[in-house]
Amino acid sequence: MPNLSRHRQDPLLVALGVAIRQVRKKKQISQEKLALVAELDRSYMGQVERGDNNVALLTLARIAAALEVSISDLLIEAGL
Repeated sequence: MPNLSRHRQDPLLVALGVAIRQVRKKKQISQEKLALVAELDRSYMGQVERGDNNVALLTLARIAAALEVSISDLLIEAGL
């Protein structure tokens, strides 16, 4: 089922997704491992990294915790 959200690929979401991917790769964590630790579906994690989903604050907090960084660190990495 395609994501028909009007926010899909919004530049802010794409920037956040790129930042999450960069931090994940710096820490040498697979997308699957990150999703597992953050208790998210791997396909959802991919959607977040592509900017396809408007991530909720609680989900962003779980991702940041799984990466062992703060939410503000992710936002700074994203240039937001």
